[in-house]
Amino acid sequence: MTRELPQVVFVDDEDDVRIANAQTLDLAGFDVLTAASAEAALALVDREFPGVVVTDMRMPGIDGLTLFDRLRAQDPDLPVIFVTGHGDIPMAVEAMRRGAQDFLSKPYPAEALVDAVTRATRLRRLVMENRRLKAALDAEAALGLIGRTPEMERLRETVQAVAAADVDVLVLGETGSGKEVVARALHAGSRRRTARLVALNCGALPETVIESELFGHEPGAFTGAQRRRVGRIEHADGGTLFLDEIESMPKSLQVKLLRVLETRTVEPLGTNDIRPVDLRVIGATKVDLLQEAAEGRFRDDLYYRLNVVTIRIPPLRERRGDVPLLFAHFLERAAARFGRPVPAPDDAVRRHLAAHDWPGNVRELAHFAERVALGLSAETAPGSGPLPAGAAGPGDDPDLPLPRRVDRFEAGAIRAALALHDGEVKAVIQALGLPRKTFYDKLQRHGIDPNDYRRTRRS
Repeated sequence: MTRELPQVVFVDDEDDVRIANAQTLDLAGFDVLTAASAEAALALVDREFPGVVVTDMRMPGIDGLTLFDRLRAQDPDLPVIFVTGHGDIPMAVEAMRRGAQDFLSKPYPAEALVDAVTRATRLRRLVMENRRLKAALDAEAALGLIGRTPEMERLRETVQAVAAADVDVLVLGETGSGKEVVARALHAGSRRRTARLVALNCGALPETVIESELFGHEPGAFTGAQRRRVGRIEHADGGTLFLDEIESMPKSLQVKLLRVLETRTVEPLGTNDIRPVDLRVIGATKVDLLQEAAEGRFRDDLYYRLNVVTIRIPPLRERRGDVPLLFAHFLERAAARFGRPVPAPDDAVRRHLAAHDWPGNVRELAHFAERVALGLSAETAPGSGPLPAGAAGPGDDPDLPLPRRVDRFEAGAIRAALALHDGEVKAVIQALGLPRKTFYDKLQRHGIDPNDYRRTRRS
């Protein structure tokens, strides 16, 4: 696939100057557009123009400084380079004060023009990439599900399809993978979006409290019940009830929840009144509920009643291509919250993003972004830096079988080498001391794409 040449608009009212400079830039590998006036240049450049503008300072009609002001009014990030005569230096200094990229004083060597345009092009490329990234983030953040990998595309499609169906849903995902985010996306995409979403973490409440929280109670229902309390189920009437860590719900309450699912009614403690409720139930779990049911820890009838649709959230290690996008989102959010500028990730941050296995999933990545936003080193992150002899490595979980632990370590070592060498396969093969075929076999086995790590290369 041919790569698009970086674009340059060269503006000068003198034909010979335009032609000579356009030829210089063309030979240097730029796609050059020329304009004999500021008016002609304005017709060529809009906010989406991906390149750089080089303009003479003195021109008939609209001069270079006025052209600069008009260009920057439509895009404050557009790099503009001025070409000035000796007497125009004060004007060039004023242009730089206003935000011009650079200026060249006539006469200038061809390589000075090429160097200035090359630097400006790199800056413009970063700006445009950041805009595309932000546009993608904004679109996905509206749904709450950020990512460009096939796994996340499938998850978004599933959520959007299931949301409108108004069926009960079981969300399966590891700790920190975003189960509540999926629940909120399901609610936002349903006919119940204008009603409330009521959430309850079943694992965060003791057994003596959770029944009252779910079903509510009347005055005198038990010691200390002095006034009526509306339970979460009744409070969710018309909307969505989200039950996180549903595997932690006591079995005595699982029976009562099953009745709610089957009859869409609720019976608060201390009364014989049966109250109808119109709600959708979303349960979330980090364990295999079918296995829990087989081992007697979860009611199988509740599992089958709740499991009309199961949505599995892929862990972050299965969609590593989303890590840079998610990190950028969390870093920007953290910087805004802490009132700090968004820092540029250094090499240590890039290495950690590429090599870490993210056992805490999206939540762990968000916390890492917060540390970076606060100016803390990537080496302070859990799983980073040198380890004492005998200590477990970043992906080394002692509860895993040895072959799986070896695989995780191997994958982490390959990712770290790719990040360190900016995805240059030849350098990585040499650093790891592997035959080329063996290296590619391992890439395929671990699902690693070297191209993902070329994106970390500094301009």
